[in-house]
Amino acid sequence: MTAAATGVPERLTALVQALRSHGIRIGTGETVDAGHVIEALGLTDRERVREGLAAALLHGEGQRPVFDPVFDLYFPRGIGAPDTPDSSGTGQDFDRDDLRDRLAAALAADDQALLARLAAEAVDGMGGYGTRPGSGGTGGSDGWSSHQTLSRLRPETLLARVLAGIRQGTAEGEFTDRLGADEIRRRIEGFRALVGSEARRRVAERRGADEIARRAIAPTADRVDFLVAGRAQLDELRRTVQPLARKLATRLAARRRRAARGHIDLRRTLRGSLSTGGIPMRPVLRRRRPARPELVLLCDVSGSVAGFANFTMLLVQALHDQFSKVRVFAFVNRVDEVTDLITRGGAGPEGLGSRIMSGAAVTGHHGSSDYGSALGEFTERYTEAVTSRSTVFVLGDARTNMSDPNVPALRAIAARARRVYWLNPEGRAQWQTGDSVAGTYAELVEMYECRNARQLGALIGRLLPV
Repeated sequence: MTAAATGVPERLTALVQALRSHGIRIGTGETVDAGHVIEALGLTDRERVREGLAAALLHGEGQRPVFDPVFDLYFPRGIGAPDTPDSSGTGQDFDRDDLRDRLAAALAADDQALLARLAAEAVDGMGGYGTRPGSGGTGGSDGWSSHQTLSRLRPETLLARVLAGIRQGTAEGEFTDRLGADEIRRRIEGFRALVGSEARRRVAERRGADEIARRAIAPTADRVDFLVAGRAQLDELRRTVQPLARKLATRLAARRRRAARGHIDLRRTLRGSLSTGGIPMRPVLRRRRPARPELVLLCDVSGSVAGFANFTMLLVQALHDQFSKVRVFAFVNRVDEVTDLITRGGAGPEGLGSRIMSGAAVTGHHGSSDYGSALGEFTERYTEAVTSRSTVFVLGDARTNMSDPNVPALRAIAARARRVYWLNPEGRAQWQTGDSVAGTYAELVEMYECRNARQLGALIGRLLPV
């Protein structure tokens, strides 16, 4: 590790601030623990420092995709880039084929130190673009691009060459070849990550680590928009359902205890104050006897909205014990009850979407969302599901594909329910654009922007009835 011991407290503080800006909660005590980690481990082994700081600062493995690139910015392998005429990436002496040969050998040997040096050499030779002001166009780069480096080096095409080198002198079967191929792919992905880290480090030296940490690091899964979340991010979100549900259940129980105390009974309080000269020393509360509310979910499970709806259904199901009754309905252009498909003890949450699409009648003659038809069918078939004790959550983007929004049906649901909330995974700026009728529906019910899991947890904790 080349970072000098001087300035380490400043680097650690900046690292913590950057992690906090990405939503990772780190307290003062944890920061102090991280300082003790560096003091105990020293700076000679960078990877030991990485693991030690991760253990001190993080609360789960899901935060590593944010922590690792931020750590690389504030505790880099080296400072600066070779200041040579060839560092712009256009030098005549750079030999791409030679680098590919050495990279294939390093991948076969799984030599991490050599792979790191080759990543730096690749970025230096092929990742630079532009020229520094005043350089006369002969030296230095305005910046470095990992995408440009990898597109020119194409490490993924080395798989066959590395496998051939590993197989020399061995008698491996097809099954072992597959295992070897998977391992080499993993090493190649690791090298790609090294290239990305090296490019970010060099850009950070030019623009400042704080700016790069803020703009170039992917957010944690709970901050990724539902509409653009990939499968891996949705899988990570599903693993957070139970911890988030426990936190929300604790919050709801506390709200329920406070609500049970009731309001001041003014008449009884004043009557009791006669014994103290008219001073109400002992306020008398009008005790409430609240009954657990009923919850109804009406969820659009079409297209990209499905990830948002599925996660919310799983979260509410995990909170099942907080309500006297929970009923869940899914729709695309037809609506069907799916409460039994998400009951506790059923199949795993990862298959919820496919279970709904195969086991429920949610589509008719076409596969596009039709809110008007779905709301109308709901009022016809499932009117009894909504009572004066029911809180209804509608989940969807309110895009009707130019069909009739059927406003009277939503008005009828709102008239029967205790409250109706609409959670929309699209940004507010997109409402009432194109085929969206979000603004129209928002005139009848309370509609909230709910783009990611963090927003969802906050809204559920605030809006769920007690």
